[in-house]
Amino acid sequence: MTLSSTSSASPDDAAGGISAGLTVLLAAACGLLVANLYYAQPLVGPIHRALGLSAEAAGLIVTLTQAGYGIGLLFIVPLGDRLENRRLVVGLVLLCALASLAAAFAQGPDTYLIAAMLIGICAVGAQVLVPYAAHLAPEQRRGQVVGNVVSGIMLGIMFARPLASFLTDAFGWRAVFFLATALMAALAALLRWRMPPRHAHEQTMSYAALLASLPGLMRDTPVLRRRALYHAGLFGAFSLFWTAVPLQLADTFGLSQNGIAVFALVGVAGAISAPIAGRIADRGWSHGATALAILGAMLALALSYVGHVAGDLRLVTLAAAGVLLDFSVTANLVLGQRAIYSLGAAERGRLNGLFMATFFVGGAVGSALGGWAYAHGGWPLTLAAGLILPGLSLLYFLTERRPR
Repeated sequence: MTLSSTSSASPDDAAGGISAGLTVLLAAACGLLVANLYYAQPLVGPIHRALGLSAEAAGLIVTLTQAGYGIGLLFIVPLGDRLENRRLVVGLVLLCALASLAAAFAQGPDTYLIAAMLIGICAVGAQVLVPYAAHLAPEQRRGQVVGNVVSGIMLGIMFARPLASFLTDAFGWRAVFFLATALMAALAALLRWRMPPRHAHEQTMSYAALLASLPGLMRDTPVLRRRALYHAGLFGAFSLFWTAVPLQLADTFGLSQNGIAVFALVGVAGAISAPIAGRIADRGWSHGATALAILGAMLALALSYVGHVAGDLRLVTLAAAGVLLDFSVTANLVLGQRAIYSLGAAERGRLNGLFMATFFVGGAVGSALGGWAYAHGGWPLTLAAGLILPGLSLLYFLTERRPR
């Protein structure tokens, strides 16, 4: 399949651009959808005890949600190139509300785990909305719009865990899923009212043909491969850090669950890099900005080690490292999405699904590596292992020809 030129806007792009109000709505919708993936992470203990799930199987509470998201990226997100986007997104949000309600009422592990996987699958509605926003944005502002919407995703990721911890401490873990149900129901109604319909380019392509085109797109699109693999390393470092840092905070600093939740809020500051990165990409400075993002992630991990030995400033240094890491990872995500959304309007849904699925694997590797390294060598080994991931991204980046 031949991708369209990066210099021309597609017929599907909105001539008048996208309003500030709609941009805010899409950013909020993406953040609320993605937050569903992270509510359960700090709640593994109370959920597995309440449902009678064994300690050995408790990891499924998070794993199945993440697995569902991966399935959705490959099998649901490409439908954005075939189906009317508003109907697809509203349907996914409503299904997410029903799955959250099932999780809230679950009395046994089977019901909860099925609901958890469905929550992950439906949360990919966020990855239909990001290319949808890119479609509406004029070419000269596409990076800025994508950056603004992606900032909503990062805020959703960073706020979800502390919010879940605070709610559980006050009302119990089921309250988290009742709140998620209400938010998804309200969001579905709001999107149905405010989201302009958008008919896809590939309406005549069968679903089987749509999926069959994915390997060819990955094979024949070097920009997609590069941007996905760059970000796989950075997202792996992000996942490693935020998997292991709660253990470090509890073991070394003696922080409670609420203290760890407050620390996690510090990372929210990193979301400000999304609109900045979008504007940089619109100016054509993506190559240099990508180098800075990768180096920033590596510097953050090095700074985290300084925090391990910095005496009275350890906690402050660790917090600064978290902000820098989130800043770098968010910026690189926007730079990558801006690059792949310039490849062609007809393929944006599939390109985004492949991009997200690839770096999502990097995140899974980072989480597993973080837990293993901390158990076997504490914080120093964790950070040493973490440096490998953006280090590989940097080595691959150095093989890229710099654009004129």
